[in-house]
Amino acid sequence: MNYHVLTLFPEMIENGFATSITGRAMENGLLHLNAVNIRDYSMDKHRHVDDYPYGGGAGMVMQPEPIYRAYEDLTNELRKKPRVIYVTPQGEVFRQSKAEELAREEDLIFLCGHYEGVDERLLEEIVTDYISIGDYVLTGGELAALVVMDAISRLVPGVLGNETSKDHESFQDSLLEHPQYTRPPEFRGRKVPEILLSGHHARIEAWRRKQSIKRTLERRPDLLKKAELDKEDQRYLEELLKEGKNIW
Repeated sequence: MNYHVLTLFPEMIENGFATSITGRAMENGLLHLNAVNIRDYSMDKHRHVDDYPYGGGAGMVMQPEPIYRAYEDLTNELRKKPRVIYVTPQGEVFRQSKAEELAREEDLIFLCGHYEGVDERLLEEIVTDYISIGDYVLTGGELAALVVMDAISRLVPGVLGNETSKDHESFQDSLLEHPQYTRPPEFRGRKVPEILLSGHHARIEAWRRKQSIKRTLERRPDLLKKAELDKEDQRYLEELLKEGKNIW
């Protein structure tokens, strides 16, 4: 996976992405990062990339020309036009299914906005995907881009090392992940569930499945509308509802 990030703060992207699992994946050649400084494409001697908004109003707006020059230079070098993701509170809410979709791409371009946003004409010209990581506003798009890139990267073959781990975590089948435990077997009077110490893998998997359903009902019942539940799952869910576990 090749990431290309159009940003005013390339060091923020580079430092954030070069750590932990994604950093190791870069060292192993599984991920590649190209952080492009938009200011390098400013024609102003002071490297300005923003100006006052037409029509008045508070704040500044990022100008279209420097961003487009950076984009044009990048796509000419790539000899293709990859999908361009603009991270904005106005975009579709980012979900695991979107991460899976984007992970199938070879190259992705991220545009990180600042100030009051980016000139609309530039967005209309190059952006293919508008993505939001939540209903709140950040000081810039870099952190949001890193969140999306991290979620995508985990789905790239070889990045996690243990390829089975990503198949047993939150949002798979639209269910939250089951509780996890490790040593010691007892902590402050709280014991690890006996079933996890039994060594009976089939029963452990059945227990974990039920715990996922229960936790989803308690914490994110909205996900159950899309969850892939078989007949046994449905029976267990009905039992929980009869016990009063429903928080809707």
